[in-house]
Amino acid sequence: MPTYEYECQACHERVEAVQRFSDPALTTCELCGGELRKVFSAVGIVFKGSGFYKNDSRSSTATSTPSASAD
Repeated sequence: MPTYEYECQACHERVEAVQRFSDPALTTCELCGGELRKVFSAVGIVFKGSGFYKNDSRSSTATSTPSASAD
């Protein structure tokens, strides 16, 4: 379940709530009774570049041993 962060518009107190997607959003501050609004922030982890998908790995025909043709 995701954790949502809310900020009170009156006292600026921040509250974290673990809620289901189907749960209604919190609307009232427990400290002062003011209006709560969701706080949106940057994503914690971003996957960029190659290596994160199955098709980015080496093919099964690649070998890790050098050829023995040098005599």
